[in-house]
Amino acid sequence: MVSQADCIFCKIAGGQVPCHKLYEDEQVVSFLDAGPLTRGHTLVVPKAHYMTLEAMPAELAGSCMAAVARVGRAVVAATGAGAWNVLQNNGRVAGQVVEHVHFHIIPRAEGDGLGYRWPAGTLDKTDAEQLVGAITEALSG
Repeated sequence: MVSQADCIFCKIAGGQVPCHKLYEDEQVVSFLDAGPLTRGHTLVVPKAHYMTLEAMPAELAGSCMAAVARVGRAVVAATGAGAWNVLQNNGRVAGQVVEHVHFHIIPRAEGDGLGYRWPAGTLDKTDAEQLVGAITEALSG
């Protein structure tokens, strides 16, 4: 496993820093977020250190998402939340603060005051065609 000596999530996964652990298996650990947005806000973190999602092996990403689904169901059951968000900030520009891949499970309730901006635009046909070409080329390369 790759780790980074000064990474807080590596320290939590390695048992060097205490947490309110909810779930653990060979590849992931899940615990309550120390700065929760809502009651039950939980993190799912791979034990191996990867800064961004695309750097992770696909198998590990799959293990993380399986844990997100399992833990998410349990968080909703325990908190009585009406729904939940999954959030993964991938890189500083996207809001990632801890440079170790992690997934937020955020329980939601009507009127919880937690919101987000989603200023939907429109998809230009010419731009869409150019994007399809560039992205499919990147996928095959």
